[in-house]
Amino acid sequence: MKPEYFQVQRSLQPFVSHIMVVDVRLDGPAHSRLAPFPPTPQNCLNFYPADATRSRQGQQAFHDLPACTIVGPQTTKVDLALGTRHRFVSVAFRPGGLFRLLRIPLHELLNVPLNGADLLGREMREVCEKLQAATQPLALKNIVEAYLLRNVSPAAASPFEQALQLLHGPVAYTIDEIAALACLSTRQLERKSQDVLGYSPKFFARLVRFSRAYRLKVNQPQASWTAISHLSGYYDQMHLIRDFKEFTATTPKLLALEALRSPLKIQDDLRI
Repeated sequence: MKPEYFQVQRSLQPFVSHIMVVDVRLDGPAHSRLAPFPPTPQNCLNFYPADATRSRQGQQAFHDLPACTIVGPQTTKVDLALGTRHRFVSVAFRPGGLFRLLRIPLHELLNVPLNGADLLGREMREVCEKLQAATQPLALKNIVEAYLLRNVSPAAASPFEQALQLLHGPVAYTIDEIAALACLSTRQLERKSQDVLGYSPKFFARLVRFSRAYRLKVNQPQASWTAISHLSGYYDQMHLIRDFKEFTATTPKLLALEALRSPLKIQDDLRI
């Protein structure tokens, strides 16, 4: 079953890209199928209302992710072990959207998935209970969207937030250009980005480029790495390889093989 994507109501659209719902049964024993999850520039609020999904970083032991998991800034690859009933609801935030919900500096969440119920309280636990009882994708989406409408500030996106979203786009802006569009000095942009993104705008742009390269290879496995590097905005293939090694501690070739063995194209569904 392919993911279902839902557009959110207009007041949320400046901060939420979409809500995605996946409901699939996988062959084999529970948690025997692994999926790589390299760093991505997209922050998410993820729900697992059926079988738990397990996660590990590097050679650490697997642990169950909370029923509501906040995924903030990420710079390292994790492996996911999927349950037999992989039921997954994901809120995909635009740059600055998760900060608007949490109102805490995102650099404090670097590479640390958090239990949403612990951070967001009783109302989030009630959302998780409702998701466990729901059966249809649209109902799952509506439950989560209703929570967001109650808790995300409806104020219009600021020039800063609008400028950050340009870093996702196909046009390569300089940091000075982004700062000017954000109505900030370059130093102010750097400082504010640490809170709102979790890292500098330059590092964020690197993550966008790396994520684009990885997802292109997943979608076009026969494409050469030279072609992928040029399509993704790298100077050359060695430039791409350096980023892959930094963000995943492995080579592009080995990571692509992991993705081929994965039961689901997880990052293919990010739509960024």
